[in-house]
Amino acid sequence: MIKRDFYLERLIHNMWNGEIKVITGIRRCGKSVLLFDLFYDYLIAQGVSKDHIIKIELDQRRYYKFRNPITLCEYVEDTVSNRSAEKYYLFIDEVQFTERVVDKENGGIKVTIYDMLNELKAYKNLDVYVTGSNSKGLSKDIATEFRGRATQIYVFPLSFDEFYSFTGGDEQKALDTYMLYGGMPRLLALKDEKDKKDYLTSLYNELYVKDIVERNRIEREDILNDILNFLASQISSLTNPNNIANAISSMKNEKINSTMVSNYVKYIIDSFLISMAKRYDVKGKTYFNYPNKYYYTDIGLRNARLNYRQYDPGHIMENIIYNELIRRGYSVDVGVVYDRVGGGNVQKEIDFVVNDADKKIYIQSALRMDDDKKTSSELLPLILTKDFFKKIIIRMDVSHNFYDDNGIFHCNLIDFLLNRVELF
Repeated sequence: MIKRDFYLERLIHNMWNGEIKVITGIRRCGKSVLLFDLFYDYLIAQGVSKDHIIKIELDQRRYYKFRNPITLCEYVEDTVSNRSAEKYYLFIDEVQFTERVVDKENGGIKVTIYDMLNELKAYKNLDVYVTGSNSKGLSKDIATEFRGRATQIYVFPLSFDEFYSFTGGDEQKALDTYMLYGGMPRLLALKDEKDKKDYLTSLYNELYVKDIVERNRIEREDILNDILNFLASQISSLTNPNNIANAISSMKNEKINSTMVSNYVKYIIDSFLISMAKRYDVKGKTYFNYPNKYYYTDIGLRNARLNYRQYDPGHIMENIIYNELIRRGYSVDVGVVYDRVGGGNVQKEIDFVVNDADKKIYIQSALRMDDDKKTSSELLPLILTKDFFKKIIIRMDVSHNFYDDNGIFHCNLIDFLLNRVELF
């Protein structure tokens, strides 16, 4: 069993907080295992009786009747309503399988699982947890439905820290593997390289792409695939729907509407397959509308999408750092500062402006800084901020961490990923 202590601790922290705990994330990242195995085992270890943990797995045939939310609600109420002195836990897996039904006993109103869960939330002796996706296998809509009434716990594929805690061995070799295959949990049970590649390719094509197409009733699946290919090849690079549409138009020799591309990109983001980082003017304290950067939620899926033909460690490293920062709960933007050159202002980029409430740091991702030109290009944007927030360069070509003469902290990538350095 792979330890997911980061998420397990969040579940423990939010126990009995009066809200529904909604566990979301890309499919096959380990949401169900987190709840039905790891959290369940924790409760048992704390002395909770098995018959006080109500488990309903809506994708299993024996639970099909509970896809009717009224039936589900009545079953749970019958269990907990007359036992107010006893604490119960309700686990519902794949909540998207529930149906909208008509409540004939109450005026024929339409009832959803959200109505029933809000009713169950009123029981002070019941703590509710759900995992799930929308009707076609994604997760975005559930979090929206519970907004203001739920605690959302977003689960990523394995971080490098989680991955390495399972594999052990040489850290650099483990990182090389992680940068190639990513952190989908199932991979750790596969030893053959071909099996790993086949699994990721199948997962991408047979699960994620089909989900997006079916849920959004996409008519041009070929355009969707072209966009996915483009974004995979352009991770860590600035782009926008117009650029994508122009690139695909040139390739297909037909006019591709940028509005359609924009909609398709939104569907991809809603699927949690890809995320977008907006550009932020550090001095002007405003956001740009475009271009933005796009990152894959799992780098192994990205590499599989390109059939492992475009292995660019610098961009892959930046993608992994972005995911790690988001996983830790930080707000992350792409920073823009200006350098006065020849009487004009030239934009310079800071890879990440990272905020944690009222605290802020700047981070550059640098595979290596082995010549003066590369060193200058990484240092200059940080120096141009002309403020006193902490500045960090995460690198792969240093064996120890240090501060340079500009007060900039140089950090080894593995030390960052394994939580050996404090960012704030």
